[in-house]
Amino acid sequence: MEVIGVDVGGTTVKGVVVDGDGRLIRELRRPTLSPDPAGTVVADTVAELVGVLDEGSGCPVGCVVPGIVDETRGVAVLSANIGWSGIPFADLLRARLGGPVAFGHDVRAGALAEARWGAARNASGTVAFVPIGTGIAAALLVDGRPLVSGGWAGEIGQTLIRTGPHTGRRVEEVASAAGTARRADAPDARTVAARVDAGDPQAQQVWQDSVEVLADALAGMTAAVAPETIVLGGGLALAGRTLTDPLERALDARLGLLRRPALRTAELGDRAAALGAAILAMESTE
Repeated sequence: MEVIGVDVGGTTVKGVVVDGDGRLIRELRRPTLSPDPAGTVVADTVAELVGVLDEGSGCPVGCVVPGIVDETRGVAVLSANIGWSGIPFADLLRARLGGPVAFGHDVRAGALAEARWGAARNASGTVAFVPIGTGIAAALLVDGRPLVSGGWAGEIGQTLIRTGPHTGRRVEEVASAAGTARRADAPDARTVAARVDAGDPQAQQVWQDSVEVLADALAGMTAAVAPETIVLGGGLALAGRTLTDPLERALDARLGLLRRPALRTAELGDRAAALGAAILAMESTE
């Protein structure tokens, strides 16, 4: 069976067609036209993209969006980077597509994809997926199912830092790929990582600050839900061991006798959420 998965991002709407084994058959991308306070412009974009991808086959469709998402009601509660608040996006899509749409959250969908087809496919126990890109969020899979809590679970990037040089900032303002690059006056986090590896002291200090702030957030999550595996995604994770080695040490220093999760880097790249949306579409037909 072929299914369609669509990921509405802040800058790009990504769509994929995959088979039951996750093999990519077709892919299309469109720019996200935002701000779009009513959600209608983005809904039109998704509908157009699905029409092209479907090729008249009537494939099941899944769509995921960013921010605070209530899957049960089909509502984008708050998606700041698209300008949404309380948008019944699932209903908008169903009206345009003339049929059911599996609806969800982009990070939780990415976690499903990494668990089935990516870095956590052989992981046991609770798994956390933490993309570190423009922002930072986490998705927790408990016995293979996402922890949702009305759409509020996993927003670790929104926690305020209470001590140290970055007091008063949110975690993602400092430790995200975007925040790290901004503080190092670099075009992207990958450039900062290269400077770290080359011994640039300014870049090393910025990087260490990001690691420390990220470790604080991950340690709190680990103490609460004890994931066995954390999959790191997004731009910061492209640094590989430049990130994971100091982050492991920082977590060890914070967790004491508690078990430190195994750290893995994501394998599915920026398709993870779209692939996860395809999984939601598959599950909706079961």
